[in-house]
Amino acid sequence: MARIAGVNIPNQKRVPIGLTYIHGIGRTKALEICTRVGIPTERRVHEMTDDEVLRVREVIDREYTVEGDLRRSVAMNIKRLMDLGCYRGLRHRRGLPVRGQRTHTNARTRKGPARPIAGKKK
Repeated sequence: MARIAGVNIPNQKRVPIGLTYIHGIGRTKALEICTRVGIPTERRVHEMTDDEVLRVREVIDREYTVEGDLRRSVAMNIKRLMDLGCYRGLRHRRGLPVRGQRTHTNARTRKGPARPIAGKKK
């Protein structure tokens, strides 16, 4: 099992799909990494040589922000918005949708399960 950026990549997956298990690498970046390193997209992770794994690891370390560093920077950006007290920061603080979605109905993912209101019958 290949270990890249602190993540175990599944052996039976194709290399571009396996790379997407790393937080911060999606399909496009995974394909870009494969072409840069020279790995065919049909190759499976368990078929990679140690040299190829090492080259992939070096490319990711050198050019991409992934895993812990990415999570930390996103959390710091959200914390900065909350400290500023701007509108987006207030929405984060209250646990409401940040990007202008309606909240009269829907928004249950951000707001949590519906709570009954006492005495409301209609």
